Amino acid sequence: PAPAGATGPTVGEALGSGPVRVGMILPLSQNGAPSPVGQSMRNAAQMAIEEFAGASITLMVLDDHSSPDGAGQSAQAEIGAGAELLLGPVYAADVRQAASVAKSAGRPMIAFSTDAGVAQPGVYLLSFLIQTYVDRIVQFASSRGKKSFAVMAPQNDYGNVALAEFQESAGRLNAPVVVVARYGPGEAEGAAQQVGAVAGQIDALFIPDQADAMPAVATALASSGIKTQLLGTGVWNDGRVLRLPQLQGAWFSAPDNAGFNSLAQRYKAKFNSDPTRLATLSYDAVTLAGALAKTPDRFSQRALTNVSGFNGADGVFRFRTDGTNERGLAVMEIDNNVATVISPAPRSFAAG
Repeated sequence: PAPAGATGPTVGEALGSGPVRVGMILPLSQNGAPSPVGQSMRNAAQMAIEEFAGASITLMVLDDHSSPDGAGQSAQAEIGAGAELLLGPVYAADVRQAASVAKSAGRPMIAFSTDAGVAQPGVYLLSFLIQTYVDRIVQFASSRGKKSFAVMAPQNDYGNVALAEFQESAGRLNAPVVVVARYGPGEAEGAAQQVGAVAGQIDALFIPDQADAMPAVATALASSGIKTQLLGTGVWNDGRVLRLPQLQGAWFSAPDNAGFNSLAQRYKAKFNSDPTRLATLSYDAVTLAGALAKTPDRFSQRALTNVSGFNGADGVFRFRTDGTNERGLAVMEIDNNVATVISPAPRSFAAG
C-alpha cells in the first residue's frame, strides 16, 4: 500500500484523526430528504471511530444521494483525496457504479448491498446475504433429521435467489425438494394447496418471504392444514412474524442478536434514537478498517480474505476471494412469540 499520511484536504465529513485515509459512501439522503438508514449507518461509523478506530484512520463520509451517479462521484472524490479503501455504498446499482471507479484506481471496497451479483474480487460484501441464511438453515434442518423438503417462494428477486440456493444446498445433502410452489401477491393460498397435496412426503417447508408478507402466508398455511416444520431466513426476526400462531415452532437462521442489542444500547445513549438493523454493518466495516490499517499489508487481498475471518458486532465473518462472505449464524426457534436460539452461532471458522 501507499505510505500512510496522505497530504492535502479531506472530502466530506472527516471522522477520526489517523494517518490512513478511508472513504465511506452512504445514502445520507434520498429524493432530497434525509435517509434514516444512511444517518444510522453514519452514526454507527462515528461510534466505531470513537470506540476503536479513530487513532488509526481518518474516515471521509460522503452522501451518494441514493443514486449511482452520486456513488460514482463520491468514489472519485474520496480516491482523489487519498482513500486507500472505500466502505459502502448500500444499494446494488450504487455499488456497481462506485466499484467501477474503485477498480480502475486499484482500490478495494467493502460494500453493504445484499445482492451477491455485485460482488467481485476486490469488491467485498459485508451484508447479510440470502445464500448464507439458506445454507445454514438447510444444514441445521438436515442435522435434525429432516430429509425431504418443499419450498413456497414468492415470485420476486429474493424468492428467486433463495430458491436457487436452497435447491443447490439440498442437492449437496442428497435431500429431495419434492415440490416448489411459487406465488405472486395474493396467491399464497394456491401455493399452500400445492404443498398440502404432498404433505405426507415432506419433513419441512422452506418459505423465503419478508415479514410484511408472512401474515397472508400464515393464513394460507392454516387453511390448507399444513403442520410440517417451517423454515425461514433472518428476515423473519421481526415481531410481525414472531406473533403469528401458525409460525410458532418455526426455525430460521439469523445473526445472534446480542451484538446488535449491545450496540443499540450505546447508540441510544449517544444519539437518543434507535439504530436501524444495518448499523452494525457500518460499525464493523469501520472497526475492521481501523484494525487492518495498523498491519503491514493493510487492505491487500491477502489481508481482507484471511481465512480465520474477523469478529464483528454480528459475530464472525470472512470474505471470499469472489467478494461474497460467510457469516457465523445462529438458528432460532419461534416459541411463545419470541425467537429463541436453538443452535448458537459458531465463534470461529474451520480453516479453508
